[in-house]
Amino acid sequence: MKLRSWLLPCSTAAKPSCNKPPEPSYLSSDGSSLSEMSANCSSSLTSTPSSDTSYSSLQTNLSLQSLPSIPSLQKLPTITDALNVSVSQHHLASFKLPISHLAVHGAYLYVATAHEINVYDRITFSHITAFNARDSSSGSVKGISFLRREILTSHQDGKIRVWNLSEKTKQFKLVNTLPTVNDRLRRFILPSNYVNVRRHKKVLWIQHADAVTGLAVNGDSVYSVSWDRSLKIWQGSNHRCVESVKAAHEDAINAVAVSAGGTVYTGSADRKIRVWTKPETEKRHVLVATLEKHKSAVNALALNDDGSLLFSGACDRSVLVWEREDSANHMAVIGALRGHRNAILCLMYVSDLLLSGSADRTVRVWQRGPDGSFNCLSVLEGHKKPVKSLVVVSEGESDGVVSVCSGSLDGELKSWKLSFSPNSNIMNCR
Repeated sequence: MKLRSWLLPCSTAAKPSCNKPPEPSYLSSDGSSLSEMSANCSSSLTSTPSSDTSYSSLQTNLSLQSLPSIPSLQKLPTITDALNVSVSQHHLASFKLPISHLAVHGAYLYVATAHEINVYDRITFSHITAFNARDSSSGSVKGISFLRREILTSHQDGKIRVWNLSEKTKQFKLVNTLPTVNDRLRRFILPSNYVNVRRHKKVLWIQHADAVTGLAVNGDSVYSVSWDRSLKIWQGSNHRCVESVKAAHEDAINAVAVSAGGTVYTGSADRKIRVWTKPETEKRHVLVATLEKHKSAVNALALNDDGSLLFSGACDRSVLVWEREDSANHMAVIGALRGHRNAILCLMYVSDLLLSGSADRTVRVWQRGPDGSFNCLSVLEGHKKPVKSLVVVSEGESDGVVSVCSGSLDGELKSWKLSFSPNSNIMNCR
């Protein structure tokens, strides 16, 4: 396993051959299709050149950019940057099937492979238990989120499952499947409660008609998005669907993020990010902005702590940075982070660090400076297939230490410990 030095170019390689937006089915399959995407849209990784050559290549290759109309937020690395971070890698587990999602809550790390969720101690990484192993009919797990003591999982079959953990037995019990039976019974009689999802097929508006690809929680509200192009809002206290936006996008929705203030962001294969809010005078969420700078399907979204910055990753190989420009939570693009050689599949922001996982099999670590620019501090290598999910597993061990896990379609679970020197301005993440 290798860790690529910070000296490798934080810019894009030559333009890939597949520069058209993928078809919905291209993104709506499991690991096999993402592996094909990696093979089709990425070139093989180059070997590590000498430091002098790398620095020269960095300056040269900055002109080889995706989305050239958007300015770069990257700063050229200096020798000092190399001394600011050290990285160690640990192999934690191997699975026969691709890892589709990672999540951390309390003392546990959750690892989803196909329809099964394995649970680990987030400090020792010892395996504790697994759940949903017998219900293969649910299809692969697409997302994991948490509402107080409940664990929410979204699935290929269009359902959201709610679990409780018994601290005594360390076993997970299924307590509900959304939409609930009671919710269905309340609505199934009235024809007005049905919507067309395809020709000659209707379902209740509270149901997702395709895989639920993302979950987000804010307060007592749960937000779900799906390949059926809808956005739904659920009430956490009684698990009822209280709102649905039937055609939130023109194509499959791949990601959702919600700020603490309740602004909802959805990213889609239609290349757009849409912004939704619920004004005090309205009973439902309304569309307040459509962000259209990406040139291909949007796969991942992340927000900083106060919701003033939005990060979006797409198949165009760029991470775009959006900044809130007024009190109405409208966002404007301020620049791009380039360097990945294939589609961006996952993003995570913690403290002043942004981590991006890609179909090029690498994870890039970006540090945001006081002036708003970003340095690419490290490129983490070791996975053999696309990196599908990232999560912080430990922070605040000591000043300037952040540990993250990466899950890949190669079935490998890896841990990375990032140690920063005091002058790197990386604060503890509590």
